[in-house]
Amino acid sequence: MQIESLKVFCDLVDSESFTKAAEINGVTQSAVSQQIGALERTFKSLLIERSKIRFRLTREGQVVYDYSKQILAHYRSLDHRIQELKDIISGTIELATIYSIGLHDLPQYLKKFMQAYPTVHVHVEYRNASQVYEDVVGNVADLGLIAYPIKDPKLEIIPLRKEPLVLICNPQHPFAREKSIMLKALDGQSFISFDPDTPTRKALDRILRQHRVEVKHTMEFDNVETVKRAVEIDTGISIVPQSTVKQEIDKKTLALVEITDGQFFRPTAAIYKRNRVLSPAIKQFLAILKGEAC
Repeated sequence: MQIESLKVFCDLVDSESFTKAAEINGVTQSAVSQQIGALERTFKSLLIERSKIRFRLTREGQVVYDYSKQILAHYRSLDHRIQELKDIISGTIELATIYSIGLHDLPQYLKKFMQAYPTVHVHVEYRNASQVYEDVVGNVADLGLIAYPIKDPKLEIIPLRKEPLVLICNPQHPFAREKSIMLKALDGQSFISFDPDTPTRKALDRILRQHRVEVKHTMEFDNVETVKRAVEIDTGISIVPQSTVKQEIDKKTLALVEITDGQFFRPTAAIYKRNRVLSPAIKQFLAILKGEAC
């Protein structure tokens, strides 16, 4: 029995999916089934109830899972400790990030990290917020980058930055002629929104509600890039993180207007699964994200 078989088994239990377990470990679904079968023969016990209705461990499977998690944690600790003793920073980091952070904030930190640690491979997946949480909890990703972090007993949250939220409009929009406006001026305006279930949309809804402002949600999108394109063609105004519109402001395809009756920010954070043993590479990457490493 190999340590890899225990990892495959734990990934299967955590994700409740043969497909995801295969993806995480870079093998086929058939290989996952074969390794689970080998474990069952080793322990002479059925570990998983084969049912199309739901995924469930047997009593023996639960015991194997609990002990396997401990074994894997000790093994990772051993491997990471040996790397630290040898002053080795290498390996792979699986990173899941929401689009706005991945496209506009991450590159500068990723470039700095790769210059310092060229032997580390960082694999980046662009996901919506709910998928980032799922990937981290399901061990598909080592780290996740999200906005408006949600507390979860399964996760550790590392606060990063608070990004200013700004109003944007087409350069020909009447707002573009103003140096600043108050939120109340948005009342009744056509508004390009994020999808209702996104954290940024929920936060913006709260801000507008607190200031008794009602906008007309004319379009809704799941990422900031599409929101910006809709504002560029003058179908409405929007409020977005400032870092996401630098290029458009420089090119003057969008106008930015200051909101005077409040300072509004979008908090960002890194997340990883609680009790996960972090490799030296992940620790250094987090340090760079937090601005603690040179």
